[in-house]
Amino acid sequence: MPKIKTKSGAKKRFKITGTGKVLYQQAGKRHGMIKRTKKQIRQLRGTNTLFKSDGDNIKKYWLPNG
Repeated sequence: MPKIKTKSGAKKRFKITGTGKVLYQQAGKRHGMIKRTKKQIRQLRGTNTLFKSDGDNIKKYWLPNG
């Protein structure tokens, strides 16, 4: 059987922590900042953790070697 390749789009978007959780960058901060409130911009900083079921799917199908 051939090795399973990691999906290259997924490795740019997700990171797996040491405990196995999946981190992702929050959406909505690429452009159009003028129409968002200061509070929205502040709260979109940093990374978030995916829900366990979603993270399990990411690891199973797109990041098998992660």
